[in-house]
Amino acid sequence: MLKRLCVGLVAMVMSLVVAAAEGERFQDGKDYVTLPFPVKTVDESKIEVVEMFGYLCPHCNAFEPLVHSWSEKQADDVEFVRIPVVFGRSWEPLARSYYVAELLDAVDQTHQAVFDAIHLQKKRFTSEEDLAEFYSSLGVDSDQFSKLYNSFAVNTKLNQGESKARGYEITGVPTMVVNGKYRITAAMAGGHKQMLEVVDFLVEKERQAK
Repeated sequence: MLKRLCVGLVAMVMSLVVAAAEGERFQDGKDYVTLPFPVKTVDESKIEVVEMFGYLCPHCNAFEPLVHSWSEKQADDVEFVRIPVVFGRSWEPLARSYYVAELLDAVDQTHQAVFDAIHLQKKRFTSEEDLAEFYSSLGVDSDQFSKLYNSFAVNTKLNQGESKARGYEITGVPTMVVNGKYRITAAMAGGHKQMLEVVDFLVEKERQAK
């Protein structure tokens, strides 16, 4: 009985030591930033992790394989969300195309392909017609694409995305946001891989808080 109690106490102390070490490893204001005003998440029963990205961003292109692999390994209590950022006029058509794919449940078949087209094949999409033709080559019906491209649903998603970007105080991409509270960038974390390590730390912090 006493032996079991001692073992339990040792395990508890070790877990506290590990937690303290993790706390020292990732510091608010150094490795991540706590937002001054939390942004409401879609589903409060989940731990929401948002990736703010842009198809034209070479850093997002490099980050995509890492974040995709990370997202595939998450537990059921984690909700992974992508939001395309619009930093200028040339970014909006690609953001619209992402939302069209999302509405058609076609992101899995199109997302990486769009990155590859821009950064490997050096394609330039200058119009809705260009995008509709390209998405058609990926199996998305061009008529459905065009119907949704300027639709109320896509406009709403675009506005919501811009609102979230303001709330998160986004200045560059890729940026990760955990549960509407914490913003993480590669510059702060020390790289793309390290950014996901900080995300994991903050996800666990939120999980323990629940």
